Amino acid sequence: MDSQAVAEVLAAAVREEAGNMHPRKFIKQICNDDIVAAIRKAEHKTSGEIRVFISHRNVEDPLAAAQHAFLRLGMEKTRDRNAVLIFLAPRTHKFAVIGDAGVHAKCGDQFWRELADAMTGHFRKSEFTHGIVLGVRKAGELLARHFPRRPDDRNQLSDQVAHD
Repeated sequence: MDSQAVAEVLAAAVREEAGNMHPRKFIKQICNDDIVAAIRKAEHKTSGEIRVFISHRNVEDPLAAAQHAFLRLGMEKTRDRNAVLIFLAPRTHKFAVIGDAGVHAKCGDQFWRELADAMTGHFRKSEFTHGIVLGVRKAGELLARHFPRRPDDRNQLSDQVAHD
């Protein structure tokens, strides 16, 4: 898929510097169970989908890497185009939060900036799990407001933290 097609699939993206994200410290501190629990709780109120992806590579452009992961995880295939990906690259101290077209149409750019700023505050204090859980919670609140859970909803994507 060429970069133009990727840009059309994903309508919103934000990238930020992620503070003191030392790779070993980051991985040791992350509590996968807390992140998965936050995703499940957030998705219980919405038809939207939230994923967290941690890259163990040197990522110069977190937006492009996040778009690639979004597609590789099949996140553009949700029924309402309402998936959100939190992409983290601890080696290069960067992250991106991206949402599919349906999400961006409802929230606009301001939401992505505020979400990234809130997460960055935790990351700068080396509160990595808290920053990710906050991002999941805020994304879940947005999704619940605009894409409430319906009787026929099912979990379309894994809640587990993905890695490369």
